[in-house]
Amino acid sequence: MYNSDKEVEEKMNVGMILAGGTGSRVGAGIPKQFIKIMNKPILAYTLEIFQDNEHIDAIEIVCHKDWCDDVENICKEYGISKKRWLCTGGSTFQESTMNGIFNLKGEIGEDDIVVISFGVAPMTPQEDIDDSIRVCEKHGNAIASADIDLCTCIKDDEYSTTQNIIRETLKGFANPWTFRFGELCEVYEEAVKRDILKDLEPHTTSLYMALGKRLWFSQCTSPQCKITRKEDVDIFEGSLLLKKKREEEN
Repeated sequence: MYNSDKEVEEKMNVGMILAGGTGSRVGAGIPKQFIKIMNKPILAYTLEIFQDNEHIDAIEIVCHKDWCDDVENICKEYGISKKRWLCTGGSTFQESTMNGIFNLKGEIGEDDIVVISFGVAPMTPQEDIDDSIRVCEKHGNAIASADIDLCTCIKDDEYSTTQNIIRETLKGFANPWTFRFGELCEVYEEAVKRDILKDLEPHTTSLYMALGKRLWFSQCTSPQCKITRKEDVDIFEGSLLLKKKREEEN
């Protein structure tokens, strides 16, 4: 069970930014969080969102071991003054998340809130972060979630189906996902004890559900959860160009 040696006077909200992936599906030759859009790394856009959020008190970045210097330079260049911790990720999403969580032991209190975000989620609205904190304060966790618009099915094989799913019964998880720190530590400690991380779909929500814990929905107002493929890079760049055009017109 998690115990903090830190005497906590006020609760903290910590943004944990996961930037340890390689981004092979984008095909850029470098991790996608470091791809530059309008001469600025994608990670910098994401960090600025958390830097500017009035409810986020500190930032931790979980980074690929070969790119830590680049992260430090990004923080300096773009004024990410809330960055307090930097740790290296693991070989999987779950390992990187766990490294970030365990790195905060003794640094923050068990009732503090951790808002976890993809480093490649540069279009996360401020109001979604705010709502995730609000819901987590009430229920202990909050997962940004959106209703499913498309008709949905179960794949029988790669190319066909015979099974329909009622879309009104579904939610799609988005970004961010937010937890009270004490329980978050306990969940990952239990996962290590039971050696179940390798068998789970790579997300913290999968671990919570595997342990029978209830997840609470918070709002998702952005249609673009994260940058995964090259097409997502184009969408993000297009949104920036549109924003710039509107600012120039005004």
